[in-house]
Amino acid sequence: MRATQRTGPVRIGLIVGSTRPGRRGAAVAGWAAQVCSRHPAVRAGSAELEVIDLAEQALPLLDEPVPAMFGDYRQPHTRRWSAVVAACDAFVFVTPEYNHSVPAALKNAVDYLYAEWNDKVAGLLGYGVQGGVRATDHLRLVLAEVRVAVVPTQVSVPIFTDFDFSGSDPGDPTAPGVLSPGEEREESLSAMLTEVLAWSAALPAPWRAADRGTAGVPAAEGSPELVA
Repeated sequence: MRATQRTGPVRIGLIVGSTRPGRRGAAVAGWAAQVCSRHPAVRAGSAELEVIDLAEQALPLLDEPVPAMFGDYRQPHTRRWSAVVAACDAFVFVTPEYNHSVPAALKNAVDYLYAEWNDKVAGLLGYGVQGGVRATDHLRLVLAEVRVAVVPTQVSVPIFTDFDFSGSDPGDPTAPGVLSPGEEREESLSAMLTEVLAWSAALPAPWRAADRGTAGVPAAEGSPELVA
């Protein structure tokens, strides 16, 4: 992908990775958006944040006949998703941990595209019984295959320490609880966002939707797994 000169604020997409009914991801993402909005770069207008909820994108299981690395998108939902991702310069992924990994919906959303992810930076925020750390570890590997640079600092939100379940039935696994993360979580998230912005400034400016349209992107060299 060619380098372009970055203009305007850094556009950060905060991707909500769970689509499960009753998910806690919306609450975690809402908290993350509030913390990010207080970051000096966002307050100064040099960065802006948009929440991207995969539940609203309504992507089916990957149904493109041509591998994503060729950018030959046939489905309208793929083209819409391409435009959403291409418009971002960087990302913060909010993911729960499902069976030692990320939700299928999040992996599916990544697999739909290729060049739109290239040369961009991401920070990871995991949540779950064990803080989502195994999900974020796996997500680092997935994102590496689509050439996303993931910053070292990440945020972990354990369910049993950062959610208040007072008044809830202890035997009810669907009880949402109330998110109440400690100050150290906000500090970690702010530090992670600082790294995301610093790395974004260091990398070549990626293509945005306005630079190339939304009808797919040229083929780029990539890992052989992407053409399977």
